Amino acid sequence: MILIKVTSDVTVIGGGPAGLAAGISAKESGAEKVIIIDRNNWIGGILPQCIHDGFGIEATGLSQTGPEYINEYIKKARNLGITLLIETMVLNFNNKLEIISASKKGLLKIKSKSIILAMGCREKTRGNLIIPGDRPSGIYTAGLAQALINLYNIMPGKNIVILGSGDVGLIMARRLKIEGANILGVIEILPYPNGLPRNVVQCLKDYNIPLFLNHTITSIEGKDRLKKITIAKVDKNKKPILGTEKTIKCDTLLLSVGLIPENEISSDAGIIIDSSTGGPIVNQDYRTTIPGIYACGNCLQVYDTVDLLSIHAKIAGRQSAINTLKENNNNINYADKKIIVKPGNGIKHIIPQQINITGMINFSIRVDEPKNSTKISFKLNKNEIFIKNLKYLNPASIINVKVKIPKFSKNNILEVSLNE
Repeated sequence: MILIKVTSDVTVIGGGPAGLAAGISAKESGAEKVIIIDRNNWIGGILPQCIHDGFGIEATGLSQTGPEYINEYIKKARNLGITLLIETMVLNFNNKLEIISASKKGLLKIKSKSIILAMGCREKTRGNLIIPGDRPSGIYTAGLAQALINLYNIMPGKNIVILGSGDVGLIMARRLKIEGANILGVIEILPYPNGLPRNVVQCLKDYNIPLFLNHTITSIEGKDRLKKITIAKVDKNKKPILGTEKTIKCDTLLLSVGLIPENEISSDAGIIIDSSTGGPIVNQDYRTTIPGIYACGNCLQVYDTVDLLSIHAKIAGRQSAINTLKENNNNINYADKKIIVKPGNGIKHIIPQQINITGMINFSIRVDEPKNSTKISFKLNKNEIFIKNLKYLNPASIINVKVKIPKFSKNNILEVSLNE
């Protein structure tokens, strides 16, 4: 096996929208040599199969399809001279900023001044769920069904049930309805939809697709192909209620039950992972717990829009470039003076989880359940430094709040919570 050795200023692992946005930002911020690595045989992540519009509104004000949105990034990356490596699988990296990857040409060892993690996320499958019953064909993740119909013009089925009201599942309900499928319903275990409100309206209500809240699937039946499923109402502990069962005849089941950030190699490298987000713990610069390594995109946290994902990825890219230009940057002892950010009442998770500087800091916050007319409070060492009134909060939508952080010393706690 041939071992190829190269050097780089910034190396991005993952060539989806976050990786491209971060790589372009790093290049534009002064990094001379930028490499983007992706294991697929294309660049762009999942966006080439997302043919619906709505991309780019937050970033540019223009509504584009996924392919239109990502093609602009790909074109810009190539025009900037960024090296795009496809069909290249990263095997591991370490705290010395050395990356080992494999491709058809052999093993590639990259010594980089900065690394950006942008590996994205993967869909949960039936193996992540506890649903008794048979194991017939006709069960797909929503993303796989999207690839089948949008890229290969293959209908996954005719009579379809969707488990989970995540955004991809909602979008696929509409997409397959337009293609002539009979969408029998979307089943959601929570008492509220798990996707963006606009998708609930545009994909379900506008197409008269039923949404079963507080329900789950209790049985799957079918010898070769899926024949039917059984659903039931659930109690406040999400346990099926006996006597509420209902059988639905169908040939296809799509799973839209959540995403898992891809961070196996991050953990192996010694990066500390936040159990709430499933992504690395980062500071205000999106720097992980290993100096010189940054994280962005869906491997950091699962975003609800690609626009916001790209905006944050650009910050990680810019900071990674600054890291390469200031050789003494890695010598800063972040652990000597920091604020630990702690999610309090009503907060599911918050990024960044650490702060090392004063001034305006942008926080990304996700709440644990819908709320009306509440306040979000920031308390530094139990002293309130910021409070904001909010009319409506939805777990499907990330909240962005900018807060001015005052001077601080050692051993600080910033608690963020909702006040009724």
